[in-house]
Amino acid sequence: MDYINAALLGVIEGITEFLPISSTGHLIIAEQWLGHRSDMFNIVIQAGAILAVTIIYWRRLLDLVLGWREPENRDYAAKLIVAFLITAILGLVVKKLGFELPETATPIAWALIIGGIWMIFAEWAAARKAPHKQITWLVAILVGIAQIVAGVFPGTSRSGATIFVAMLAGTSNRAAATEFAFLVGIPTMYAASGYELLKTFKDGGAAGEDWTALGIAFVVSTIVAFIAVKWLLAYIRSNRFTLFAIYRIILGVLLLGMAATGLIA
Repeated sequence: MDYINAALLGVIEGITEFLPISSTGHLIIAEQWLGHRSDMFNIVIQAGAILAVTIIYWRRLLDLVLGWREPENRDYAAKLIVAFLITAILGLVVKKLGFELPETATPIAWALIIGGIWMIFAEWAAARKAPHKQITWLVAILVGIAQIVAGVFPGTSRSGATIFVAMLAGTSNRAAATEFAFLVGIPTMYAASGYELLKTFKDGGAAGEDWTALGIAFVVSTIVAFIAVKWLLAYIRSNRFTLFAIYRIILGVLLLGMAATGLIA
């Protein structure tokens, strides 16, 4: 049964990691029914979802590496690196401050609701601008900061925060903003997973980790995320993110109601 629960968590992670609805928020809520997992479990299965995006964008990544002599590629890669470094430095600061994820539904519910309202506003504001595809230095800096904000406030959504910050900061084209947000997520989540793995081995916690369950969840999240991201990239070509904003608001209200009645903690 534990392996089935691990697979279900992998499905949830795969669906929610790149849709702007918050994977961490969904996992924290789901674990109230499917069993609590270690921080390493949650971060490593996120790496499974990142692997799916790596596979989807492998041509783009290869082009950035092999075509580094082209000014456009160097500029884009430099902005990816800056966004990642900002996230990495701020992430270490947050870790040193002893930040802990919430274990109750209420803060996640409010983050979902506020984030949904903000998404509707961001779509409206971006629609009033010319559809620029260029990634500016301001966009790169704000995307790096947005990743940490999303990590500190589960329910915000890393993908949602970075996409809409990019759209509001100048990259009003949904596809271009989404691509940059996803590509920044690749080194970010691999680094987070590697950090947690090293920390777990150093602290001697590897013996207590259920590696089979972790492996199952990792594989499932990779497969499901691949399907989810492919669908999302096709969807946003002709649709706004409004559907996700409405889902977030409805889910947030339901969670507040369930918390108030004692159905969830």
